[in-house]
Amino acid sequence: MELIKFVRNYSDHSTDRGFQFEFNCDRCGTGYRTPFLASTTGVVTEVLDVASGLFGGILGRAASVSDRVHSAAWERSHDNAFRKSVEVARPRFEQCPRCSQWVCKESCWNPDLGLCKGCAPDEEAEFAAAQAEARISKGREVIAETDYLSADDKKRLKSETVVAKCPNCGAALATRAKFCPECGQAIEAEKHCTECGAKIKRSTKFCPECGAKQEI
Repeated sequence: MELIKFVRNYSDHSTDRGFQFEFNCDRCGTGYRTPFLASTTGVVTEVLDVASGLFGGILGRAASVSDRVHSAAWERSHDNAFRKSVEVARPRFEQCPRCSQWVCKESCWNPDLGLCKGCAPDEEAEFAAAQAEARISKGREVIAETDYLSADDKKRLKSETVVAKCPNCGAALATRAKFCPECGQAIEAEKHCTECGAKIKRSTKFCPECGAKQEI
């Protein structure tokens, strides 16, 4: 009896009328679906519904393939279709000898080392990623060390909550807009004391909580 070599990275999309399988890369998920192969038995009548009295009383309703007992001819056709599909999909994949994953040759296989890229990452890709990360990290350091804001701007940003849209009509607002350009509604951005953080009115000169002088 000939055994059918099978793989774990597949799903069966076969129906009563034919056979189709999908094979996916264990690493990136890239998939390949084989062409639909019509059943050589030809008709749905080769599929026998599960007997009502024996298997839960599903006779008389539309059962899925998993709920049905198939004819021997259909099962042989299914096995042959699966065997052919494995052979068709096989050239698209490699099985890593280190982690045993089936990976696609297109993106996840390192042919120079004979391992998947999870076990043997592509050096050029890793170097490029490392360089990009280094530039980003350096940029963050430069930004952190650079003083772009004046003392007044820092105080304003600390004390005010900038309103991005009009609370009346929802229109987008320019920075520190006093009136909405769409509906004319006066915009009252929230303001907080620069010393104690208490919420105060925009026109307040001295904080009623701590007495600190406020910038108008």
